[in-house]
Parts: sequence; structure tokens; C-alpha cells
Amino acid sequence: MRVEFADSMIKFFDTHPKMVFITGDLGYMALEKVRERFGEKFINAGVAEQNMVTVAAAMAHEGFIPWLYSISPFVTLRPYEQIRNDACLHDLPVKLVGNGGGYGYGIMGATHHNIEDIGAMRLLPNMRVYVPFTASDVEQSIEQMLADPHPNYLRLNQGAKIKYEVAPFTQWRKIKSGTKGTVVGTGPVVENICNLEIAEDLEIWVVSVFPIKEIPAELIASINSTKKLITIEEHAGECGLRETLSYHIMNQLSSPIKMLALSASGYISGKYGDQKWHQAENNLGGEGLKQQLQAFM
Repeated sequence: MRVEFADSMIKFFDTHPKMVFITGDLGYMALEKVRERFGEKFINAGVAEQNMVTVAAAMAHEGFIPWLYSISPFVTLRPYEQIRNDACLHDLPVKLVGNGGGYGYGIMGATHHNIEDIGAMRLLPNMRVYVPFTASDVEQSIEQMLADPHPNYLRLNQGAKIKYEVAPFTQWRKIKSGTKGTVVGTGPVVENICNLEIAEDLEIWVVSVFPIKEIPAELIASINSTKKLITIEEHAGECGLRETLSYHIMNQLSSPIKMLALSASGYISGKYGDQKWHQAENNLGGEGLKQQLQAFM
């Protein structure tokens, strides 16, 4: 999604001249054209993420729309206090962009992974979190973020590739219908279920904006009908999709249901691999996911 993000920055700069781009010394072989288009409004803040956020908040206060780009943990966790105090408590339109959410940076290890970002960001006052599913979602999500006067976080990853048609970007989207179980996921990891043979019997939904305030009536009806709910996220279940969805549905169920919550558990073997390897180790992909679904169904 990094290419789509860079292209969108260039495209929207023409209609939003108050945009400013700030990178935490990242973007080699990706942001060169952004730098050329933004000119003096492209700033390399260096390895100083806390300062980067404070500078961005000050610029937002003066009417600019700052976009901050870095690896996901560097733009969310490292400057967390500055995001909370400078951007969120003042409700300023600071736009944080984290590349490689979840296990996106693979073999580089836990310091470059981020399986806590959605939860950490959605807790902050006035913050909205945008999680594209496909590569084409990126431009649409950025367009929505530009219209959003609040602080935002955009989580980038490898875009999902599935055989089903995907509706334009919005908070809730039904990917396909099914009668044997209901899947609710966030982010491109949902692709791993969509492409399994067992998915033919499942209804699949994707949620792409947090926090969640309400759930579509059609989705509640599906859960009540199938009596089986599966959640999947390349993120810790604590403070993630698993917990926020459970809270919202518990008073809307007509009878008890079975639930399978698939989420990132960290580093089970203590080893590191590429993103697909970590997904498989956490039963978010590969044979482990297939076995979990078969046993649950």
C-alpha cells in the first residue's frame, strides 16, 4: 500500500495546498516523488518522532494538515504521549501514517512489529483509526481522512487480493454472504479466510474504521442466524477487534452463540520470520488457520 499512499499524497496536494508531509527519516525508494511535489512542505524530521508529532500539532493549530509517516511502532508507540497531549487533547487534524502494521516488517523482529497499534490509537480522545483492506482502499481512506477534522491514524500493509468484489471504502463492508458462520475481520489478513475453500459457507465482513460505535443490523442478523462468530485480526485481541466487537454484540444476540477469536499472540516459538510465517504461527494463515476453522465449524 506504500505506493498507493505516495500516489495519493501527490494527487491530493493539488486540491489541499495546506497539506504538509513529515517523515521520520523513512521512505527511501518510495517518497522521492512526494518530496519533489511538496517541495518545502516536505520535512524530514529525522529520528525524533516525539518532536515530529509536537511540530505537526503546532502546524495543525496554524491551519495546516500535517501527514506524519514512519514504520508503524515508530509513529504510534514511540511518540504516544505527544500524540495524546498535543494532537488528541487539542483535537487537531494530525494524520499519522504507519507502514507495516501487525507483522509487516517480518524478520526485522518485535521492535518493528506492531500488534497493539489499533487498540492504542482507538483509546485516545478524538482519534479515528483507518485500516484499508485492499490497495484501492488507500486513496479512498485518505480522502475521508482529509474531510475528517480530527486526528487520524492510517495503518498500511500489503493489500488483500481476493476473488470477491469489494465495495468502496467505508467502516463496514460485507464481502460475501454465507449461512454456516459469520466472519468479522479487519485489515488484509482477512484475505487468508476469503481464499480458503471453507469460506464458501461463511458470511464475511470487514471493519475498516475504529472506534466502533454501532454494528449494522444486517451483521447482527447474520450472527443471530448462523450462531457462529469468527473474528480475525493481525493484532492483539486485547483492546482489538475481539474485545470491542464482543462488547457491542452481547446485548443484541437473540440466543447464545459460539465464538472463535483469531488474533496475534506475539512470538509463540520465540523466533522471527516473514509476515506470512508469523501469521501461520498465530493461526492467522496457512494450515493452522484452516485447522482452527474446520474444528470450530
